[in-house]
Amino acid sequence: MKRRSSGTSGVRRLWWGSLPLRVLISTLGLSIVLMLLAGMVLLQQATAGVVSAKKSASLNEAAGVYAFMQAQLRSPENRGVAVHESLNRLADLADAQAAQYRVVIQGPASRLVSAGIRAESVPEALIAQVEATEGMFVTPTEVIFTDTAAPREPGWAIGTALIGTTGERYPVYYIFPMTTETQTLRALQGAVAGTGIALVAALALVAYLVTNQVVRPVRRASQTALRLASGQLGERMAVRGTDDLASLAKSMNRMAAQLQQRIRELETLSTLQQRFVSDVSHELRTPMTTIKMASDMIYDSRYALDPLTARSAELMSLEIDRFDGMLADLLEISRFDAGAAVLTLDETDVGSLVEAELAAARRMAEKVGVELTLERRSEDTTASVDSRRIRRILRNLITNAIEHAEGKPVHLVVAANEQAVAVTVRDHGLGFEAEDAARVFDRFWRADPSRTRIVGGSGLGLAISMEDARLHHGWLTAWGRPQRGAQFRLTLPRDPGHELTSSPLSVIPVDDQPTDAGR
Repeated sequence: MKRRSSGTSGVRRLWWGSLPLRVLISTLGLSIVLMLLAGMVLLQQATAGVVSAKKSASLNEAAGVYAFMQAQLRSPENRGVAVHESLNRLADLADAQAAQYRVVIQGPASRLVSAGIRAESVPEALIAQVEATEGMFVTPTEVIFTDTAAPREPGWAIGTALIGTTGERYPVYYIFPMTTETQTLRALQGAVAGTGIALVAALALVAYLVTNQVVRPVRRASQTALRLASGQLGERMAVRGTDDLASLAKSMNRMAAQLQQRIRELETLSTLQQRFVSDVSHELRTPMTTIKMASDMIYDSRYALDPLTARSAELMSLEIDRFDGMLADLLEISRFDAGAAVLTLDETDVGSLVEAELAAARRMAEKVGVELTLERRSEDTTASVDSRRIRRILRNLITNAIEHAEGKPVHLVVAANEQAVAVTVRDHGLGFEAEDAARVFDRFWRADPSRTRIVGGSGLGLAISMEDARLHHGWLTAWGRPQRGAQFRLTLPRDPGHELTSSPLSVIPVDDQPTDAGR
């Protein structure tokens, strides 16, 4: 069953993967059907005409021969001759016309049959009709030859009765084989079949040529679109003529020109935006440093202030710290956008980095009642990484998990194989929809915009983490389900020059329901 399904799937892919093939097969199929129908109608009409003409000719010939035989049987010259002898003479006369017809005569004692055929060539129904009724009757028959090697041939059997001098009836049957007509019909069948095959082949060739004329420009348009999509914005189609295909080429070129213009505009806007963010961030650093210093001084002397002013100093210090962090994140994002971010690699124990960031986050977790746990499944978790950036990724993942844990435990796992080191961060809190797994790394994206942050943040942490992971040629993926929590997985190659093909850990948590195991 699997092989059949695979074969069917392959045929389906082949069918829908080639327009010329579909057109060619459809044309051939319809042509063959039409040719078969036309050939059948033509052969039926030709056969009916030939058979009808043979029937008429046979009746005319039989009527003439019957009149001659009847005259011979009643002639005065044969009055003294025995009836059997006269009938024999008439049968011999029929044998001389063997190429045209044969005779079977029912004599007074036995049947007289022309040479070469058997009496069984006369249908029993015709014999009964002639014996019972006066007149001349015709019916189709199969001519049976005395030569057993000769095949039977269709023909006409015409029956009547000779009347002797004393009124006796002698049934006579004229057999007209359709040898010539059969040969003609066979030749006609061969001609029709040959003509049909030639026409089908010609139509297939025409269909192929016409399809190529239509498909070739479409393929050029597709290749042009692919090159445009790959960034070759100067690519254009050649315009030939004024037909629909030329209109398609003009439309493609017009679209490419507009696309090129829009992309240039977007690139300009993006450059201006990046420059603006970078400039603003840099320009704000100096006054922010001054403001932070003044804030720190006020914060340090808050105990000498009245309670309201002291609380204001605390809030101001907290928000200035947050704003300072946001400026730092914006500067980092601007570096990524400008392609200025570089790695400082060294051999580092990723597991130790996880332990250090976990220890730093415990105080924050205790404030919101979240328990942090770590499981190391591999002893050797070293890799060539930028420690500062990896710690930032881990810090953002742990902070994000604490933020959304809803007071439930957060569990971290570290594992490694020959190619990579992986870290998963699992919480059992808010979670998110499955289709939002890629959007969580968008800048300023939040699963629940109405929800107030507990531990603060700029909204750029996961976006920066994704850029840091890409810079290492690593993976940063997410899994989540509403009210079932989320799990983030960081996978880093031991050697940044090697491309990842698998991860030591699954992004789907082992404690999730079995129905998600196949996703």
